[in-house]
Amino acid sequence: MVKNMKDLFAKFSDETVCREHLIKQRWPDGNIVCQYCGHKKCYRIEGGERFKCANNKCYKRFRVTVGTIFESSNIPLTTWFPAMYLILNHKKGISSCQLARDLGVTQKTAWFMLHRIREQLKANNSPMLSGTVEVDETFVGGIVGNMSKKRRAALRTENGGTAQNKTMVVGMLEREGNLKFMAMGKETGSHVLQPLVRANVDRNAALITDSSANYEGLSKQYLSHEVVNHSNQEYVRPNGIHTNSIEGAFSLLKRSIIGIYHHVTPKHLSRYCDETAFRYNTRKVTDPTRFDLSLTMVEGRLRYKDLTYEPEVAPSVFKEQITLQQGIKRKVHQVMEGQVVRTFKTIKEAAEYVGVHKSRISKVLRGVSKSAGGFQWKYA
Repeated sequence: MVKNMKDLFAKFSDETVCREHLIKQRWPDGNIVCQYCGHKKCYRIEGGERFKCANNKCYKRFRVTVGTIFESSNIPLTTWFPAMYLILNHKKGISSCQLARDLGVTQKTAWFMLHRIREQLKANNSPMLSGTVEVDETFVGGIVGNMSKKRRAALRTENGGTAQNKTMVVGMLEREGNLKFMAMGKETGSHVLQPLVRANVDRNAALITDSSANYEGLSKQYLSHEVVNHSNQEYVRPNGIHTNSIEGAFSLLKRSIIGIYHHVTPKHLSRYCDETAFRYNTRKVTDPTRFDLSLTMVEGRLRYKDLTYEPEVAPSVFKEQITLQQGIKRKVHQVMEGQVVRTFKTIKEAAEYVGVHKSRISKVLRGVSKSAGGFQWKYA
């Protein structure tokens, strides 16, 4: 096991060693799983560089990187491994400019690598939070006072004022347990927050929130619901009633954005939340253990075209006519815990609103995926 960056470079200086370590982490029991048909018996070919499926209906060949964040990447594993070690073990993250200088790659390449690594850190099928759970929300976005007069004047007339310039992040923290961050876009209110709490917190938990009206009514659905009234200068009550822990977690997210990344768009904010939450949830393990754990989570691929997809805010009349000629667009429901949160005219409109690529919502509608952007989706 590596102890630091010096050991990492010494141990993983060869591509073969990196490949064998990745095989061991992905399939610790030694049973190689075909990445095309799911068959659990494969043969090693070409000196161990590739595998061949033993299923007579498949027989496809693949590398250990297929189906992972490393797939179709020209960057060798000897560069990928140090990149993962750096981003996971720098307490507030590392910028793409700094990573590019450390690894000898371009800033564009480093930026894509960082987002691929963040994508793998998403907590899929994470357990419900229990015990004492603090719930709060914060808003991430540009500081209006630092903007130009022209930009501030525009914000005062756009979408109801300057508050719409920020993106809401909901945080849920289990005392002495795990943290969950969810970037929810610009939508706020009890119809968003309460289904989110019910979907992530066990009903036998003791909730602690601030005095926001968005949490009213949760006391009837949970074991207890304690409220800390910050407007009355109340911050800590007897018996450990406070929301200081989740606010401390928010500070880690904001310190990394302000001090390291400087600017985060709403489109990519969820990945920065996943990065911070993963680092927080593994705070009690050593750096090498955190690195090996991350190698067991590399399944899934983020394509560059999906990462850089920019929805059109105001499509031209000509493009609208083409869209209408392609067929009738079906309305889709945004669903949280079985309840319809919002209805959109098209998948594209829904994708632009929550800040994900429309293909992710389409997969949910086809039954390929369970959720996209933190919500379930169904046709109206």
